[in-house]
Amino acid sequence: MPNDDLFAVIMAGGSGTRFWPVSRNASPKQLGRIIGETTMIQATVARLQPLIPAERILVVTTVALAEETRRQLPMLKPEHIIAEPVGRDTAACVCLAAVVVEAIRPGSVAILLPADQVISPADAFQAALAAGAEVARQGSLVTYGIAPRFPSTGYGYIHLGERTADVQNVVVNRVERFVEKPDADTARQYLEHGGYRWNAGIFTWRCDTVLRELRTHCAWLAAAIEPLGRLHGTPGFAAALAEVYLPLKKISIDYALMEHASDIRVITGDFAWDDVGSWDSIYDHLAPDADGVITRGAALTIGCKDSLFISESGQLIAGIDLERMTVIATRDAILVVPRGHSQTVKQVVEALKKQGRDSLL
Repeated sequence: MPNDDLFAVIMAGGSGTRFWPVSRNASPKQLGRIIGETTMIQATVARLQPLIPAERILVVTTVALAEETRRQLPMLKPEHIIAEPVGRDTAACVCLAAVVVEAIRPGSVAILLPADQVISPADAFQAALAAGAEVARQGSLVTYGIAPRFPSTGYGYIHLGERTADVQNVVVNRVERFVEKPDADTARQYLEHGGYRWNAGIFTWRCDTVLRELRTHCAWLAAAIEPLGRLHGTPGFAAALAEVYLPLKKISIDYALMEHASDIRVITGDFAWDDVGSWDSIYDHLAPDADGVITRGAALTIGCKDSLFISESGQLIAGIDLERMTVIATRDAILVVPRGHSQTVKQVVEALKKQGRDSLL
């Protein structure tokens, strides 16, 4: 089936605090070269093509990041970089994206995905997205699950319901329920059960369908945002967006809609997926030496094992007899944290906020 009605909306407004000191308010991880030679958002755009051409890709980001996002993605239409004046969580982003895409082309299907995931190979990813679009055209809300590789406590899960007719050799199930991040024992049970998937945080739906569902399950949000559709692409859009967004309550799409809607399908992705949530995840994507040491930039190690050293500033990192340590150096900050503990890096960011050291944020 042709995909001329298929759009992609990339969510790119996050701050990536677990990747401090490289990720900052003005240059969060999606705009940085965390892995590979391109930035994460550039890799996300490239991964969507040729299934979705650049003219049908939109990005929802923040006012502060919009200019740099446009600079990094010159192939996108400038008006397709939508700048939220304030963050109001994912439900507002979903609603706004659906309203804008529906205004551009009524009856379209939109894929909503984060800007900061690592996924390969691209052809398997596109095959899953194409299958999801076909299911979405029939009126279902579609999400994507990843078969767990280990009992993760850091991901939400999807409990699979009955298997429906597969699409283009891609497995499709009804969603039985969404499950919050579990404790270790529960995560092990999910892995042993086999009927659970990691929640990849990627969605596909007809824009008119998701807007109808939001009117039913989160009417106040739809009522506030839907009138903005007629203003997109006009000089008054930014001001109207700010007026609507500022008083909105924060609510995630999970709470606003996905926990209440009845017709949700999950596609099990046949591709490698990582949401790259902290420095610890980098160990899975960069090649180590014989001692398990990964270096990037100016780094000299002697007797070190199973460690990561990244210098973003050109200053030399010299490590001696360190084991299972992560060391990240930028122009104005150095992070040293044991491997396996980088989820706590956000505590540094919170401490800097309390101290008023905004120049380091």
